Amino acid sequence: MTQTASGSALSGWMRSPGRLHEAQLVEPEDLVAQEIVASRDEGRDVAAVAEAWTAVGGVLEVPRNGASAQRASDESRAVAVRLLDELDALPMPADPRRPEGFDQIIAAAPDVPRLAAVSGDIEDRIHGAWLGRAAGCLLGKPVEKIPPEGIRELLTSAGRWPLDFYFTAEGVAPDSLARWPWNRRSAPTSLVENIDGMPEDDDLNYPLLNLALVERIGRRFTVEDVAEAWLAELPAGRVFTAERAAYRNLLEGIDPEGCARVRNPFREWIGALIRGDVFGWISPGDPREAARMAFEDARLSHTGNGLYGELWAAGLAAAAVVGDDVETVLDAASAVVPASSGLADAVAFGRRLGHSGGTLDDDLAALAERYAGVHWVHVVNNAATIAWALTRGGGRLERACALAVMAGWDTDSVGATVGGVCGAIAGARALPASWTAPLHDRIATSLPGLDGVAISEVARRTTALAVGKEEQ
Repeated sequence: MTQTASGSALSGWMRSPGRLHEAQLVEPEDLVAQEIVASRDEGRDVAAVAEAWTAVGGVLEVPRNGASAQRASDESRAVAVRLLDELDALPMPADPRRPEGFDQIIAAAPDVPRLAAVSGDIEDRIHGAWLGRAAGCLLGKPVEKIPPEGIRELLTSAGRWPLDFYFTAEGVAPDSLARWPWNRRSAPTSLVENIDGMPEDDDLNYPLLNLALVERIGRRFTVEDVAEAWLAELPAGRVFTAERAAYRNLLEGIDPEGCARVRNPFREWIGALIRGDVFGWISPGDPREAARMAFEDARLSHTGNGLYGELWAAGLAAAAVVGDDVETVLDAASAVVPASSGLADAVAFGRRLGHSGGTLDDDLAALAERYAGVHWVHVVNNAATIAWALTRGGGRLERACALAVMAGWDTDSVGATVGGVCGAIAGARALPASWTAPLHDRIATSLPGLDGVAISEVARRTTALAVGKEEQ
């Protein structure tokens, strides 16, 4: 294997003073503890590796945000590199809850009733999905990485708890803001006083990238096509966690088929889930066709529940552009998730909680208790939150997106997925203007040729693919 970025000259720049935020989850010593957790969750025996890591002063605790603050010695870094390879090589126990091939995944999913034909104007519904995804993402951006207690304090200090609209700095107590500063990248673009169109976010970059991929290649693209699209169109600085690991692996010359499992402890995090919506929007009423495409996309970077997360998101999107209520949409999306998987369990928990009739505080406490110790960017806690917010919010965009964000996990991503579902169910014309007007019908992106693209334009392009599928 050729030298990794973690051992290159770039590594020193990433670890220089003041650069730790950008360095998050890159260095071998930052990955070992994460990989021990991921491998243990898969049922692999990590005891010897954990002991070897602590013997050289390595820490097993995984911080909530970013990389650890430790500076590796040459010895501990060399050990970290060796241990990552040992962890990758550990045998994977057979587990019927974790089918890997697409046919096996579908075989392990429940049968669900067939969805009815499209109800209403398909272009309006797809336009609503794009608008809802953007609005929900924008809602969550200023508080990404802030835990739920911080979100509550910020809102309470301004007299705005529970959340009901985009965040603003107006009225927030200075001491609260000092404890819980806005996300530094998003505050200049995503607070009410600063919003001027949809700012760049990976939750919108991937749908744009995948729209262009299907337009160029068609529905029968492969994981190799996805890899080529990433390298040609997706700036390296716009990928994170599992996608960053997969991107690095591609640059290392690793085959796309194997990228998800090489030094990638984030393979069951939320990254793939945020990439699947377009595959659903172009497959109205057909969650399994949407999931088939999502499978090729997801397996570049994710496995297990992380991969199932994208299939589920694609299934939600396919159902939402034809369904008239959120329960029908959630039922239909279960047709692409293995029934005994951790992802299916999380979705079921979220739906039960949404129907429980408890107070908002009861529900938020239940989510926090159920997923205590799970990383805030993992797929299971975020999928549970999405299912809960959709259920409790009744599919109403402004209510459901606010619920998703108040839970305090991956706030922009859960807001985006919930918003896409609610926007598709409602259609663009029925969405509240106060939420959509600040988007100014445009999306900022670093993807070549797409910066400032009109949301209405990408909705038309998506509709053309959806209608073309219906006419086949």
